[in-house]
Amino acid sequence: MPTVSTREKIIEKADTLFYEGGFEATSFADIAAAVGISRGNFYHHFKAKDEILDAVIARRMDRTRMMLDTWQAEGAQPRDRILSFIHLLITNRTRIMAFGCPVGTLCSELAKLEHGAQHRAAQIMGLFRDWLTGQFRALGMDQQAEARAMHLLTWSQGVAVMSSAFRDETFIEREVAAITQWLDDIIDDQTRHEGRICS
Repeated sequence: MPTVSTREKIIEKADTLFYEGGFEATSFADIAAAVGISRGNFYHHFKAKDEILDAVIARRMDRTRMMLDTWQAEGAQPRDRILSFIHLLITNRTRIMAFGCPVGTLCSELAKLEHGAQHRAAQIMGLFRDWLTGQFRALGMDQQAEARAMHLLTWSQGVAVMSSAFRDETFIEREVAAITQWLDDIIDDQTRHEGRICS
């Protein structure tokens, strides 16, 4: 098993602390303590908190790309691949109920702070948007593909926010079922539309 460098450990712990406690509330000391290193050793790797934030965003971008690539490879049909995204709400429900969506919460916090890194954090959301747009295009919904992708992203973010507010697991399950039904309905509509064109 490859050895994890101190720098990688710092980025990993900072990622967790930024998610669970917020970027602004997390100090150098908090991260150093979580990694188990001295402040001096910490400053050897990162001189400023914004440098850590940039590394955390890059890590999340890489992990998101890997996840999307996995869904693309494993999903036999566009519907299956879209369901992989929808089911994130179920898979990560415990952490979502406790801390919200990791991407959404970071984007919101950086926007409130008017932080220069906000647009880079938003690029993670853009990865999901573009990938989902591709899936809806593969379903034949060319003109509506991006709108469908944005609707699904908006719905999932709303579920994450309300789940964090009310800590209601059954709410997540109901919404995931409703989103899945919405997906199947628009696929059925698309199939009927294509049938009318061909007949």
